[in-house]
Amino acid sequence: MSGYDAFIILDDADWDELEKVLYFSRLYNAGQVCTSSKRFIVLDKDYDRFVDLLTKVFRTAKWGDPMDPETTLAPLSSAQAKEDVLEQIQLALDHGAELIYGGERIDHPGNFVMPTIISGLTKDNPIYYQEIFGPVGEIYKVSSEEEAIEVANDSNYGLGGTVFSSNQDHAEKVAAQIETGMSFINSGWTSLPELPFGGIKNSGYGRELSELGFTSFVNEHLIYTPNK
Repeated sequence: MSGYDAFIILDDADWDELEKVLYFSRLYNAGQVCTSSKRFIVLDKDYDRFVDLLTKVFRTAKWGDPMDPETTLAPLSSAQAKEDVLEQIQLALDHGAELIYGGERIDHPGNFVMPTIISGLTKDNPIYYQEIFGPVGEIYKVSSEEEAIEVANDSNYGLGGTVFSSNQDHAEKVAAQIETGMSFINSGWTSLPELPFGGIKNSGYGRELSELGFTSFVNEHLIYTPNK
């Protein structure tokens, strides 16, 4: 199950609250979470401000021994995973993306990649439709809320996504238009036993967890006897 989750920052977002969730949303487990936020979508008027904020957040990463409670950036799962992420970053840059921060391996024992921010991906960029399973955030600049929804839905995956707004009703109306199995309001991804987990498109089908998850493991058996 893969995801290419979008994180939409609406015009009425609370930026203080936004800052609190950005690190977890993308860099938890070094970004190796299928529901982590990978595509940050922001209005053009807020683009520079968001670039500065995400860079500030990514700069706080502290890599090291995963057993050390002070460590906040985990290594990637293998040497091959590290090389795959670095190759994807380079492929994006070779096709016109802009490197804002990071983009290189970390000189430290283990399979570490610097938290990375890229922007300016266009549809002809081969990475535009690829999930990068590592500590890489992509920023997309849009001119309107409608375009933000369009960009979020322009994906072969449909696992989860986040909508950030100080107005809950507004956020929920936008979330209802996102083509995913899950939407999170003013938070990064969340996994709880009572919340059904699953997606649409190439992110799979069916649900696990919650009552919906239980029913996925049973056969709903119809026995019909016609009246005579």
